[in-house]
Amino acid sequence: MAQAAIELIGINKSFGAVRANRDINLEVARGTIHGIVGENGAGKSTLMSILYGFYQADSGEIRVGGQPASIKTPNDAIALGIGMVHQHFMLVDNFSVLENVILGAESDALLKSSIAKA
Repeated sequence: MAQAAIELIGINKSFGAVRANRDINLEVARGTIHGIVGENGAGKSTLMSILYGFYQADSGEIRVGGQPASIKTPNDAIALGIGMVHQHFMLVDNFSVLENVILGAESDALLKSSIAKA
């Protein structure tokens, strides 16, 4: 079996008395597509926010390409090749999913280039 591109192992996250994620395990193989579905408040956005560095897990491990990864900020995630499109983000209606993702990546690259030149 091919090595997983991303692994979330035993992820736990609480906000006070509310357990948003409890012992979550997820393995994503390179080149595959997964959907995470559930009711409102089920912890889907929290889990993705942990993977993208918006939140820190209370416990558990993230691996990228089989190696432990420390993702404390979105910049850490981006450096590892992890991106995120937010559900309320304004997408270009006549673009495909791929084109919208590429548009976000190009904007990020242009921003970094502009900052480097400044």
